[in-house]
Amino acid sequence: MQQSSPSAETEALLARLSQRPGVQSTLILSRSTGAIVRSSGLITAEDLEQDDTAAAAPPTTNSGETNGADGNDAATPGRKARATPRTSVGALVEELNGGNDEARLLRVRTKRNEIVVVPDAKFLAVVIHDTPPA
Repeated sequence: MQQSSPSAETEALLARLSQRPGVQSTLILSRSTGAIVRSSGLITAEDLEQDDTAAAAPPTTNSGETNGADGNDAATPGRKARATPRTSVGALVEELNGGNDEARLLRVRTKRNEIVVVPDAKFLAVVIHDTPPA
């Protein structure tokens, strides 16, 4: 089954968003699988693939022996970032408002960054940007 990709209008919107001051990354995630469809900025699909590859290969010493780590004890930060909005936000909205409501926008603010998630029928748009001064 081939996954459809964002339209040209969505691509133009992502390009404009990534040009805005303070925007670090933009991501388009598949809502069904959580896979990254498009990305730009500091966290790119290539970075996450490298993280996945590094996590799959156990660390070795100079003699070629593994140091006992199996590489599967914890998910990479990128993998956690992809899974969290896809699985938790919908459950949280249903818990708070019942099955008759849906999430339109999710903002998570930390000391350094703000993450904005906008769900669509097939995709999740994620923008990570610097937290503006208060």
